[in-house]
Amino acid sequence: MTLRVRFDALRTQEHVADGDLELLWDDCDVVESGDLRGAWAGFGFATGHRVGAMLAATRWHGKRFDAVDQVAPMVCRGDDGELFDDIKAGRGGASLWDVRFRDRVTATMVYDGMAVLDHFVRIDADTLLGVMNGKADLVRDEGRLFWFGLERE
Repeated sequence: MTLRVRFDALRTQEHVADGDLELLWDDCDVVESGDLRGAWAGFGFATGHRVGAMLAATRWHGKRFDAVDQVAPMVCRGDDGELFDDIKAGRGGASLWDVRFRDRVTATMVYDGMAVLDHFVRIDADTLLGVMNGKADLVRDEGRLFWFGLERE
């Protein structure tokens, strides 16, 4: 089964086990920070992690990578339907770094205003698997991390 087929199958499940996402992660290629430029639509996998509900409340749409040192981590949809960079929800912007996670160095978004890291691997040229990691209580939900996907717009 291809990575894309596995990714799509997990995306449509009513409940996704963290272990299934970890297995998918381990089979993906790392991604270079410079390859992420552009706008990406996002979604959270149905793991039951509390960050999923928090993102839904902000009407999170995705992320925008303008440069390695200029990232909008919380692109949300306003009441008027327009997309905007929700600096308050994201506690500022972010930047991209190459960071080791699960024994590999891959593109990682580092939030400016909180100790949170979003690590990325490649499903295909226009699709990423991401996982939110960090010190903040927001990130850890009974020891579990938040898993999400991004698709290039």
